[in-house]
Amino acid sequence: MKRKTVIKLLLSGFVSLTLSGLLKNEIKTVSASTHSVTLDRALAAYNAMQKYFYKQDGSSLYLEQYPPAANDRPYSYEWPFSQAHVATIDLLNIPGETGRNFREAVQDRSRGQEHYWNPTGATNVAGYDSYPRSPYGDGGDKFYDDNEWVGLAKIQLYLMTKDQAALKRAKEIFTLVVSGWDTDPSHPAPGGVFWTQASWSQDRNTVSNMPGAEMGLRLYQITGERFYFDWAKKMYDWTNEHLLAPNGLYWDNVHMDGTIDKTQWSYNQGVPIGVNVLFYQITGDSVYLQRAKDIANAALDFYGSENRLYKQPACFNAIFFKNLLLLYTKTHEQRYLRAMQAYADTVWNQYRDPNTNLFHIENQQATSLLEQAAMTQIYAVLAWDPAQYHLLY
Repeated sequence: MKRKTVIKLLLSGFVSLTLSGLLKNEIKTVSASTHSVTLDRALAAYNAMQKYFYKQDGSSLYLEQYPPAANDRPYSYEWPFSQAHVATIDLLNIPGETGRNFREAVQDRSRGQEHYWNPTGATNVAGYDSYPRSPYGDGGDKFYDDNEWVGLAKIQLYLMTKDQAALKRAKEIFTLVVSGWDTDPSHPAPGGVFWTQASWSQDRNTVSNMPGAEMGLRLYQITGERFYFDWAKKMYDWTNEHLLAPNGLYWDNVHMDGTIDKTQWSYNQGVPIGVNVLFYQITGDSVYLQRAKDIANAALDFYGSENRLYKQPACFNAIFFKNLLLLYTKTHEQRYLRAMQAYADTVWNQYRDPNTNLFHIENQQATSLLEQAAMTQIYAVLAWDPAQYHLLY
């Protein structure tokens, strides 16, 4: 995974902080009926994220890591910010007044998100840059996968609240994703959505295609417009043809010279699970449901061996588990819930620094916003009513 953002894999902890206004957005449990271990952990992760990462300068933006390094830029890149945005949306769906208390925080994240928006780009289509634009930064290359995560977050917010502005933005992002499709038939494995508009990479990835397919299927469910379904199927078919490995899991990307990066990241298994569930919902074809179950079982077996799950970035695992929960809505397979809860418990019990309430999984010197946000997502969703899992991605 070729990211400018260095993954530090550090996360959450519980602090007793009171609601103190929009800038800090710290939330406490307000109803004993909603209080639980997972809820405490979700609020802990969020409160630590706000305490250590949130910039108190009116920008609605965050630091990349805490403590910041001497050469860090003033604000985080878009990918980490988007995951803090997703985490806040996930917290909004916690039952009762606790969830409702995140309405202003979600609005604040939406404002911060727009600092990355660029009305132009390499394909002359609007989308989110990799770094904030003026006056907070100079923007940066667009990454199609980064935009897809925001698109999926906007869709989830729409499904939760019927926010029309969120749906409009998701449609605009999907237009950007489609513009990233490889149209040169002379390329190895022709087709597929490129990973980025940056000149230094021409990879086409599982992570730039399967989340696009997931977006397309959700938009089809919402709008009924065949355009979205057809593009989703195109992205899905391309990925299955070129990046599905013999072990039933997905490789990372195809290089322009035809070589394949055979790394198997956990999020590249999670999203195809969700895509197959959505195809099953739309078509009623049980083949898709069986594919989702096959990927889930293969992934749980693979990452359950040799401690592989804990060698994956938590941000990848959050995406993996949330798609497993989407599959759970159709199968009610307890193995999926047990795996997610076991991971959440292990991270909480073995990697938490009780003095800072930040988690250190690999890097002992700093905590990344990306991983703090990921664990906030995991604990938040575990605090949901399971009847709401169908809203995920």
